[in-house]
Amino acid sequence: MPTPQRRNMPPRPVRPNPERGPRKNNDSILTRIYDTIRGNVLLRNIVMAVCLGIILYFIVNLCLNIYTRHGQKFIVPAMIGHTIDEARAMSTEGELKLEVIDSLYMPKQEPGVILDQSPKPGMGVKSGRRVFLTINASRPRMDVIPYVTGYSLRQAKNMLETRGFEIEKLVYRSDMATNNVLDELFEGKSITEGSRTEAELGSGITLVVGVNQSSPLPRIPKVIGLTLREAKSRLWEVGLNVGRVRYDSGIADADMDDARVYRQEPNQQSRTDYGGKISLWLTLDTQKIATSSKESDAAARKYVEEEEEMEADSLMEEGVDEL
Repeated sequence: MPTPQRRNMPPRPVRPNPERGPRKNNDSILTRIYDTIRGNVLLRNIVMAVCLGIILYFIVNLCLNIYTRHGQKFIVPAMIGHTIDEARAMSTEGELKLEVIDSLYMPKQEPGVILDQSPKPGMGVKSGRRVFLTINASRPRMDVIPYVTGYSLRQAKNMLETRGFEIEKLVYRSDMATNNVLDELFEGKSITEGSRTEAELGSGITLVVGVNQSSPLPRIPKVIGLTLREAKSRLWEVGLNVGRVRYDSGIADADMDDARVYRQEPNQQSRTDYGGKISLWLTLDTQKIATSSKESDAAARKYVEEEEEMEADSLMEEGVDEL
């Protein structure tokens, strides 16, 4: 069988590969850039410095994150009411550093227990953070009772409270000036100038105070919403004593300092004798305090209005008598 003769066919055109073209262009661009950098000493040093700076930045940032534990926080545990050893055990996870900065004497608390802390419980802090503590002292601290005879009652009260003492009782005696301190007593003994009598902080001091019989009777201030300590200070300031104190049932000894007055007798804005006693009722119920406060304000307004009417009537009667 005769072999077919091959015709002279034109060569088949080679189709360009779309992927190969751009790649060669990219390779050629990178090659030219590389050759340019390689051939220029200054440009090569600049590129090497930039690359080195980027590497150093990431290394330093990584080291800092590891050292400071970036983003890692620990919740401060509630240490109040616990001993120092118990607080240390609670702080091991966050490696918190405990530091005692103060001590107070609270007779209702166990000696050595933590009374306050900063930062407060529940706050997020970094590992190794210092926590400052106030603990309960094993025995009360002593200090010299300030000499306040001759001062006004307000000044004497402030001087005693600043030194950590309080007023036990106000005893009034007839005098030319009202609310001038005539004498001060501790455990029945008079405190004299220069005596330097020491007592436990928090002790009560009896003040003998003068009163001019022509002075108007003091108005009873509003103490509803105040703690017992705040209420005492407010009443002493105007020459009144604290009478019977009652707490709502269920209030533990540890919570008494947080309780607030919701009732007082006699009521605010009424008048009583100097040295008179004001009875107080305390609670932890904020709603109870708010309700009683509104009722007390309304009663006080009514009392003041009635008093003003009586004074107006009295002035009218005096005017008629003069005519």
